[in-house]
Amino acid sequence: MPHTWNATDMQTNQVTADFYSTKKRFYVGDSYYRKSFTPKTEWKGKRIFIKFEGVGENVEVYYVNNSPLKSTQNKNKVSYQSDTNNRNYNFVGRHQGGYSAFVLELTGMIKFDQENEILVKANNEENPAIIPVNHVLFPVYGGIYRPVSLIVTDPINIAVNDFASARIFISQKNVSKKSADIHVKVKVDNKSGQQNNIEIFTSIIDHNNKTVKSITTPYTLSPQGRQEIIQDIKVNNPHLWNGLEDPYLYKVVTQIKKNNQVLDEVAQPLGIRKFELKANDGFFLNDKKYPLYSVTRHQDRWGKGSALSNEDHDEDLAIIKEIGATSIRLAHYQQSDYFYSKCDSLGLIIWAEIPFVNQVTTLEENNAMQQLKELIRQNYNHPSIYTWGLHNEVYTPNNYTTELTTKLNDLAKTEDPYRYTVQVNGYNTVDHPVNNNADIQGINHYFGWYNGEVENLSDKEDVETWANDISKKFKDYKIIFSEYGAEAKPEDQVEVAGNYGNQWSDPAFFPEEFATKFHIVHWATIEKHPIFLGSYVWNTFDFATPITRLNVNPRNFKGLVSFDRKIKKDPFYWYKANWSKEPVVYLTQRRMVNRGNEFTTVTIFSNQGTPTLTVNGKKIENVKNGYNKIHFVAENVQLQKGENIIIAETNLNGKTISDKIIWNYDPKYKTSQKEATTKDIHVGL
Repeated sequence: MPHTWNATDMQTNQVTADFYSTKKRFYVGDSYYRKSFTPKTEWKGKRIFIKFEGVGENVEVYYVNNSPLKSTQNKNKVSYQSDTNNRNYNFVGRHQGGYSAFVLELTGMIKFDQENEILVKANNEENPAIIPVNHVLFPVYGGIYRPVSLIVTDPINIAVNDFASARIFISQKNVSKKSADIHVKVKVDNKSGQQNNIEIFTSIIDHNNKTVKSITTPYTLSPQGRQEIIQDIKVNNPHLWNGLEDPYLYKVVTQIKKNNQVLDEVAQPLGIRKFELKANDGFFLNDKKYPLYSVTRHQDRWGKGSALSNEDHDEDLAIIKEIGATSIRLAHYQQSDYFYSKCDSLGLIIWAEIPFVNQVTTLEENNAMQQLKELIRQNYNHPSIYTWGLHNEVYTPNNYTTELTTKLNDLAKTEDPYRYTVQVNGYNTVDHPVNNNADIQGINHYFGWYNGEVENLSDKEDVETWANDISKKFKDYKIIFSEYGAEAKPEDQVEVAGNYGNQWSDPAFFPEEFATKFHIVHWATIEKHPIFLGSYVWNTFDFATPITRLNVNPRNFKGLVSFDRKIKKDPFYWYKANWSKEPVVYLTQRRMVNRGNEFTTVTIFSNQGTPTLTVNGKKIENVKNGYNKIHFVAENVQLQKGENIIIAETNLNGKTISDKIIWNYDPKYKTSQKEATTKDIHVGL
């Protein structure tokens, strides 16, 4: 562990003429995992659980005693069968959903003083009743791709198998610099067979391991049914969790005690903070306006699929921090608990969501409700999370989708009345029939890529015109620009980008320069329109799309960083210059080396003021601001035949920052460019 059987085939197999024939390009179906172990003697009289943090995606777990399972093989698959005459073959449980954790109890099946075996059958075939219902937007990698653990507790314990929750639930109200009201709900099981007098002891511990406040609640515990104990604690003069500037974390430790003996203990993070969204104004953290400089993230990676190590997660977070992001939309599904925990400690603000995406089957209601409940209960205590995502780009039948969204919203508010909810539409229409059934309306739109145009040069709608229009019509709505982006393949280069992307070209041609232009125009528009309480670049990293007609490779290239995390594309540095506090001076088009235009535009990103530009040692005088104060251009710069050395440099407060690229000019490199076109369609990739 971790493991997926699709690390290669879902990322490399080429698209065939039979577009939707998934089985011809990658394996989906049953696969089996086995684990043998001998239970420890000291576990006798205890409760024993197994926890899976993520298995893709339709899972059955069996428990086998004595000897390993037999296998039968044919040319298509391996199947495992139990020899019921010689062994006890027990069905433990089932879970449907490839992204949330689940817990099953093994207590009554354990055989001590002998080898025991666990068998897991996992299946990642498309299922109309399990979200996501297809592999179109992203792959559901098959396998046990996150950690597995055994949990051993006393018969009297804080509930383990409550939708694999964090076992205690920490809420906070009336948060200010002066005080905060902390509400702790503890769920307790009693399998001792008799009534017990216990104490629930909860303490809040600061960063220096000093107890700030504690409370003890005596409780008579019935042997019947799961019971809840509520504790309220007021913290005076709290050290607030303040995003990237000061992500201060307390720790809440809850213990069950009997006769001064600790029977069970759970520790969870506590970041005391207050989130607020104000329509047509912005996002507020602890009553201060806080910018949501935001990216999205898929969890898969080249050569590994979804089976990531903690080091992989750390590298992604380091890149996201480098760009200067303050918030991440973890799309389109629940991600690793390790990742959420790291965001808590780093101060990143998180949008967490379920994979109700892309298509409605009318059979997914129960599973969507289940996965939302799991998402909330398992991640309730992460202070970084500010909103629960209910769906992304699901439409017809509109009445069904609207009703289900309303049910999901009601469930989220019942489970967690203290956070926002959000739903997302892929059209640029705020008042679409399925919209506005959550606290926040997200809009995904890609002007100049799927439809419309980047700049207003024709009768097609551009991002500036749209932003102005919704600013007038929907000023009382909480709106987030939840996705925007354009594909960029570093090997695809042009000297001059047009007003449309090459989404519909055949073969696919996704020049980096168009994506750069796209992001420059979109961010420069977003930052001056407060109607957008936040905006999320799609995507931080390239990711796999195993069912796609858009590329020879089954991949989405909208990432600011390549799939293997080795190349940071030009748009990455555009956002770094706009968002980060690090000094940035960056020349674009470093991969467009061989050029056929004698006169060209040089583009520079600088957050250090106006840069000095030299070409072959000669200072260029006409450097001017472009779309915003970070964007600088020098037009009609003449290149000499052969090698040209371009240097941009700033000197601010005695600190020199510079960047250098080399271009080769020769008329023989000049190529004709056909202007791309867009269609009035959003395929949702």
